[in-house]
Amino acid sequence: MLGTWGEVVASLPAGAERRKSDRFPIVRNLNYRLISGRRVLVTGKGETVDVSSKGVLFTAETPLPVGKRLELEISWPAQLDGKCALKLVARGKIVRCRDNRVAVAIEKYEFRTQASAKLPALKAS
Repeated sequence: MLGTWGEVVASLPAGAERRKSDRFPIVRNLNYRLISGRRVLVTGKGETVDVSSKGVLFTAETPLPVGKRLELEISWPAQLDGKCALKLVARGKIVRCRDNRVAVAIEKYEFRTQASAKLPALKAS
């Protein structure tokens, strides 16, 4: 069982910084989508700098607008039952952006299994 986001993050080694919630220096690849309602405005790739139970700091390909909503898919370092790769899917609001470093306040999240490699398309016979 994975537990809550706070429990998962709390189980990671502590970083040096203290805020409302501890930040953990986890460097993972991620994909992001800037969203407005159901529309995807921008997509990109990045890398986490640190995570906490309340937010994520990451580097983006370009600066992103503060106040906009974002969806993140982060490759998670743990596996389900030691076998199945996981990703963290989180939605939140951009609260700060300096250069290409983006801070997101997490509003909603869930862990999902990562898709296995896609099989080649079958040819019609």
